[in-house]
Amino acid sequence: MSEQAIGVFDSGLGGLTAVKELIKVLPQENIIYFGDTARVPYGTRSDSTIKMYARQDARFLLSKGVKLIIAACGTVSSVATELYDSLPVPFTGVVVPTATAAVRATRNGKIGIIGTPATVNSCSYKTEILRQDSRIQVFQQACPLFVPLVENGFIAADDAIVQLVVERYLAEMKSEGIDTLILGCTHFPIIAQAISDYLGRNVVLIDSGKETALYAANILSSQSLLNTSHTLGSCTYYVSDTVEGFRKTADVFLGRSVEDTAIHISIDQLTRS
Repeated sequence: MSEQAIGVFDSGLGGLTAVKELIKVLPQENIIYFGDTARVPYGTRSDSTIKMYARQDARFLLSKGVKLIIAACGTVSSVATELYDSLPVPFTGVVVPTATAAVRATRNGKIGIIGTPATVNSCSYKTEILRQDSRIQVFQQACPLFVPLVENGFIAADDAIVQLVVERYLAEMKSEGIDTLILGCTHFPIIAQAISDYLGRNVVLIDSGKETALYAANILSSQSLLNTSHTLGSCTYYVSDTVEGFRKTADVFLGRSVEDTAIHISIDQLTRS
């Protein structure tokens, strides 16, 4: 079983930031990624719809024989919590590893959280932070425009549109004096430079993709599921919308070409899996 792939899913392309970190941390592991690009974004959907999509995504990955599933999506991790106990393989979202890293990083006890509306409304990160340390002050802000900005290629730190939206969303947190900010959606690290430029170098940004990759490595190690092969693992990508559109943007998220490793599946296939 150790040679089976790690399964990763997200509502679109943001989860590729977690895949990028997984490749760094666990280069020998095979990875199967599913991006539900036909139904992105999840963050503005109802809780019942998000849960249904998450179940379908997880079932699809299980059909590929994965040994671990990662919901590299802040929205799913926050809303579809029943997945943690319902799957036949180990599962993790992004909330616990990311919140833990933020609690360790803060110096003044003021942590900011940004995410999709569904993530912020769930208060999942806030609840986990306060469970670990009730003295911390938590500030939350939904940033619904960040996902479409990233998905459409508006990512440059000096882009006037990006700067305007960053300021609009983060002005209040900046005035509150946060010293740590959770990027509570895996799309957000793509515009981390613009966020950091606005908040200043003294504010630590917590990348949910990176922290989740490290957490996943610990899960595999503790359950003797690490691939001990000395060869580099492979990555296969599935998307529910056009492969061409995915390939163009995926290179930005991964910092490498996906070439011919992207495969289209229809929504009908997904709902039947």
